[in-house]
Amino acid sequence: MKYSSKTLLILLLLCTIASGQYQEADWDYRDQWMDVDRIFRMAGITPGDHVADIGCHEGYLSMHLARTVGKSGQVYSVDVRQDRLETLEENARSRDLTNIRTILGDYDNPHLPKAILDVVLIVDTYHEMKSYMTVLEHVKKALKPEGRILILEKLKAHARNKSREEQVRSHTLSSKYVKRELKEAGFEIVTEIGDLGKWEEENDKTMWLVVASKM
Repeated sequence: MKYSSKTLLILLLLCTIASGQYQEADWDYRDQWMDVDRIFRMAGITPGDHVADIGCHEGYLSMHLARTVGKSGQVYSVDVRQDRLETLEENARSRDLTNIRTILGDYDNPHLPKAILDVVLIVDTYHEMKSYMTVLEHVKKALKPEGRILILEKLKAHARNKSREEQVRSHTLSSKYVKRELKEAGFEIVTEIGDLGKWEEENDKTMWLVVASKM
């Protein structure tokens, strides 16, 4: 199939927009609008912890996590694409970070080690999970007793009062659905923030997070 030059330009722009803030070149900008330290404090992450980053892409959060948990801690970085994990490993080597282990996950199973994790983070990824209840069950098995899960998403203004299915089609999700699913999976909501700032500083995309504990 042949495309016009205009169509090819549009496709290129869409790919660039879609990859923004996930690639290393955009990480400095992401530090400006995402308060990572606050997010980690909300999750209760401390030096020596074993943590997981599900949907890690090229490792933005994983790099921050590796520095926070220190050499006595461990980061498990999970993605469903091997090319992203290979880039993450390169990014870690260039920063002399040796406490990151990459895991090639499946869409319904992050393949985490059992019962050793203090915290699991799922950031801007949960809305993509079709088998989300299955994933939550795997996360629960991977956590220590009273281990915690943190889910962060962006809620787009136009989808605020839409059904879950409609929101997912718009690549967004409301916390009300996630809290219900966490409770159904056997987690207890510990804390939540409804407005954590604007995703990529766009006024129609409000970040929220929920922290829940394994019961």
